[in-house]
Amino acid sequence: MYNRVEQWTRINKNHLQYAGSSTLAYSGVMQNAIGIAWRVAKADSSVLITGESGVGKELMAHFVHDQSARADQPFVAVNCGALTESLLESELFGHAKGSFTGAGKDRPGLFEAAAGGTLFLDEIGEVSSAMQVKLLRALQEREVRRVGENNSRTVDVRIVAATNRNLAGEIAAGRFRQDLYYRLRVVELQIPPLRERQEDILPLARFFLKKMVGDRENPITGFTQDAADLMVRYDWPGNVRELQNAVEYAVTMCQESRIDYSDLPGELRAMFLKPPAITGDIRPLDEIERDYILGVLHAVAGNKSVAAKKLNIGIATLYRKIRKHKLLVDTRQA
Repeated sequence: MYNRVEQWTRINKNHLQYAGSSTLAYSGVMQNAIGIAWRVAKADSSVLITGESGVGKELMAHFVHDQSARADQPFVAVNCGALTESLLESELFGHAKGSFTGAGKDRPGLFEAAAGGTLFLDEIGEVSSAMQVKLLRALQEREVRRVGENNSRTVDVRIVAATNRNLAGEIAAGRFRQDLYYRLRVVELQIPPLRERQEDILPLARFFLKKMVGDRENPITGFTQDAADLMVRYDWPGNVRELQNAVEYAVTMCQESRIDYSDLPGELRAMFLKPPAITGDIRPLDEIERDYILGVLHAVAGNKSVAAKKLNIGIATLYRKIRKHKLLVDTRQA
């Protein structure tokens, strides 16, 4: 999702910044997450990063590695949910020549490839029960055994794992080992969803825009107010990944110097409602409410029960508004 060479650097106690970019953590909840990550990076404990899909868990794992004493050593990542059990075992632990069809030579696994550095186990919640046992042994003993070999090899790696699942719930359901959970979750880093950190939406959008416009013949300089308002109001169920894709879509569609609401993807445009045009004198809100209630009562022949339902308010609220505005209506009709 992000270019690996763009590092986060500290601005002050709680803000992070990409090299040469705007600050990306204005919100209090994200500043708190970053502050914890900064402290965790200095230790060598296993870390479990949790959060919804697309919030930037791998980016946070990179950050923990880059700020640790292992920063000069490899950072190796594997998506545990993308591989079958047998393939994942071979990927993590390696295999000996002839151990299975196609194993034409000895091959070290990712534990060995990450020696001295960090091994990032993404989507750890997708790992099978049998594979959980093998992982637990590797973490407890700090050694791995290649598929097809009898001897074990000592490994020195820091484990950072990530999941969008509720692992406590998976343990209760019998799908995840409690002992592995506690081995992985020495420290938990929770990454908040984008909808809970609205202050970060526009800085992130501008960051992605700056990356994407490049040497475009007609440069895009920013977002219109309508586009910015929409992005802030949208819930972003796909989080930062969805925001990045939305900006890329908008850059493709934009024909002007700034991205407008009409350039954004359909799910965002659907939220856009043009405000009614105001002509003439601006009337007080109480006066508009009075006239509207009176008009509704007239439309339903004075039936206040029907009027309340049409207005989506309780009958007591309607009577209170009738008294407030001193409306002369037939109060005998309920």
